[in-house]
Amino acid sequence: MKKTIFTGAGVAIVTPMHDDLSINWELLGELIDYQIDNGTDAIVIVGTTGEASTLTDEEHVKAIRYAVERTAGRVPVVAGTGSNHTDYSLWLSKEAKQAGADGLLLVTPYYNKTSQAGLVRHFLAVADTVDLPVILYNVPSRTGMNIQPKTYLELSKHPNIVAAKEASGNISQIAMIRSLCGDGLDIYSGNDDQIVPILSLGGKGVISVLSNVAPRQTHDICQLYFDGKVRESADLQVKLLPLINALFCDVNPIPVKEAVAMMGWQAGPCRLPLTGLGEENRELLKREMKAAGLI
Repeated sequence: MKKTIFTGAGVAIVTPMHDDLSINWELLGELIDYQIDNGTDAIVIVGTTGEASTLTDEEHVKAIRYAVERTAGRVPVVAGTGSNHTDYSLWLSKEAKQAGADGLLLVTPYYNKTSQAGLVRHFLAVADTVDLPVILYNVPSRTGMNIQPKTYLELSKHPNIVAAKEASGNISQIAMIRSLCGDGLDIYSGNDDQIVPILSLGGKGVISVLSNVAPRQTHDICQLYFDGKVRESADLQVKLLPLINALFCDVNPIPVKEAVAMMGWQAGPCRLPLTGLGEENRELLKREMKAAGLI
């Protein structure tokens, strides 16, 4: 059986920035400490929520190295190193390994996309070259690509491909992936509103946006389920649903960076082309943050 990278809630952590859009390294460290102190089970650095697509190569690698050093082995660090350019993804993945990452998060190619056969070759190119456990990231709403269940089955045969972050939103597809791959592929929810349904299909946890503002609660959704307290887990998921929806009232990570700021951390603006949160959505988010007892 393959080794599980983590069980529970991994935070897809924001990349805080100063007003001049340079990375606020000191605050990133504070946020990492806050996450670990409040039960987060893994730090997922420079993913979609971390604005990886607008970081320079130097910033991207430095953020991975910084997260590894700050975390200091307290929880695993998973580095986002996916790209629509296979050679570039290979380079980033090698850099992540050198920086000390515990695993890689590889999103499907976007814009140029590919076929299912191309997906297999793309992911295997990284898994064959970089000896780190790989989490495949399926998010069709952002990439225009969907990893089909039979493609997951083929990829799961590789010893380094250990898990999937499933953000397709298609529970029937996820059930089929579980049926085909069994224990050969761990599954993490990529959607905060589907944590419990995916746990019920044998999922190992979530890679979460919600954890940025509610790390203890997100961890508890998973832990309650693992402890056999399924009703309590589901009730907490449902209780947080209005906040989860508010965190996606605009393009991620626009709302969550605003939410982090509401809690007193000046996480700064997003880099263009992402802009600030509109006033109506800001009021919605503020209302739900208050209702959840976070501000």
